[in-house]
Amino acid sequence: MSDLLSPESTLTSPGLPELSEALRAELVAFRRDLHMHPELGNQEVRTTAVVKERLERAGLAPRVLDIGTGLICDVRQPGLEGPLLALRADLDALPIPDTKTVPYRSTIAGRAHACGHDVHTTVVLGAGLLLAELAAAGRLTRPVRLLFQPAEEVLPGGAQDAIDCGVLDGVGQILALHCDPKVDAGRIGVRTGAITSACDRIEVTLSGAGGHTARPHLTTDLVTAAAKVATEVPALLARRVDTRSGLAVTWGRLETGHAANVIPQTAELSGTMRCLDLDAWHAAPDLVHAAVDEVATLYRAKSEIQYVRGVPPVVNDAASTALLTRAMTARFGPDSVEPTEQSLGGEDFSWYLEHVPGAMARLGVRPPADPAAPARRPPQDIHQGDFDADERAIPVGVELLVAAALLG
Repeated sequence: MSDLLSPESTLTSPGLPELSEALRAELVAFRRDLHMHPELGNQEVRTTAVVKERLERAGLAPRVLDIGTGLICDVRQPGLEGPLLALRADLDALPIPDTKTVPYRSTIAGRAHACGHDVHTTVVLGAGLLLAELAAAGRLTRPVRLLFQPAEEVLPGGAQDAIDCGVLDGVGQILALHCDPKVDAGRIGVRTGAITSACDRIEVTLSGAGGHTARPHLTTDLVTAAAKVATEVPALLARRVDTRSGLAVTWGRLETGHAANVIPQTAELSGTMRCLDLDAWHAAPDLVHAAVDEVATLYRAKSEIQYVRGVPPVVNDAASTALLTRAMTARFGPDSVEPTEQSLGGEDFSWYLEHVPGAMARLGVRPPADPAAPARRPPQDIHQGDFDADERAIPVGVELLVAAALLG
């Protein structure tokens, strides 16, 4: 009997496998170790190493990507050929402080796994360990590739670098899960079509003649110009694209000036452009440039715009979404699947879907309501320092991906 499978899931029994209590405990400990040692995009050296070591200990042969971080690992069964099913996880953390009070709080100042990538990595690792056991017993129905990708949080995303390293060679389909604090642990959210949005970054520099605040008519009033760009550019764009595209510019930084009585010579704005469909995403750079230039010119400011392409929407393939739904239903029942809305967040998983069909589901990580205490705190949103995941989601994610590999 393998120590990775529960006694109720023998390798010869029909149906879908369940994790043993030993593997559940190991995976929770593994996730907590990652959580305590977050690494930023393209710096995931330790994270790559610990994943690689555990896969090698299971008898697998992982390969670190040529870019230095991230890895792939194929799980194959003798005599079983065909296109690979890729299971993707992302490795990197965010440059924000961990504000939780838990034993596994981040040990690195200003860095935190506040998006659940530690959970994603642990889930795909666990799926790989279990699939390796099934392959040894001749129970796989298709070969599987484990893909641990660096730098998802760094625009335009580490997926493109991973693709350049050949991670999709031989892959016919790709699946992924993303933590969702609005969905209860034990459930997933699914959607056919676009499930995330496009996301680009905008950097604007305004310049002009500064001067004394007593004589603004002799200057380019850059404080006013910057304020107008911040408020009027989003309003202009709202009237220049189909509202159904959901195109929105939101500013996260505005800096200008250093004294109350001095009109500055420069101002800077940084923000993001998000939209719901591909046509709007393709048109967005020209639209944003034109809108910024028009507003800046009205206030006699010169504008310099750096428009950084990010990611297109993640557009889930119907067949892959159906596979995730079927696998989750088969393992956890029909009530474990719920529809989800399209998010305005960006995800570089979209780049893989430019090459092969696939789908991403939302993995519930919210603690389910306690019938004895129905009141519960609001969800902890991702990209916040207090974000945490209900660790009961880990075995759910593992068993879902294993079921998808067996049923696909």
